[in-house]
Amino acid sequence: MLITSPHNPRISKLQDLYTRRGRKKSGLFLMEGPHLLEVLLDAGIVPREVYFQPELLQRTVKGRVLLERLVHSAGLSDDQLIEVSERVMDVLSDAQTAQGVVSVLPLDVFSPARIYAKRLPAHRPVLLILDNLADPGNMGTILRMALAADVHAVLLTANCVDYYNPKVLRAAAGAHVA
Repeated sequence: MLITSPHNPRISKLQDLYTRRGRKKSGLFLMEGPHLLEVLLDAGIVPREVYFQPELLQRTVKGRVLLERLVHSAGLSDDQLIEVSERVMDVLSDAQTAQGVVSVLPLDVFSPARIYAKRLPAHRPVLLILDNLADPGNMGTILRMALAADVHAVLLTANCVDYYNPKVLRAAAGAHVA
């Protein structure tokens, strides 16, 4: 399937996922970029849908490898793998420069139960509590550091930036999946 119009109803619904309200209403969120999609696929997580722009992906070696994987071995059906025009990708992209791929995932893909099931039990688990953290870039960085420090869980108070904010996801660089 190829989508060329930014006014396509499917694209409009995806744009809603860049807001906390849209994510909560649909139960879905977006992850943008080849690196994050590669991390998901390596972890055995198959997105609900992947929107991609082949010309943008083919600009880098990593993008070409990912494109090959998407088309041949990622476990995505034709209905889940949707090609879009550069204009549509620019509309879908939250980054200053579109990275060529946007994945749609259910919010529960990073649920505590799912994450704990993958972790080894800790003798003395370390918990990190974040309170009133408003900057998405800082939260993403803290999540990466928590992963490196083998923190068992990160707890967020209600007044923190949204965990699924696109800037948090980008700054965390895959720490959500680990």
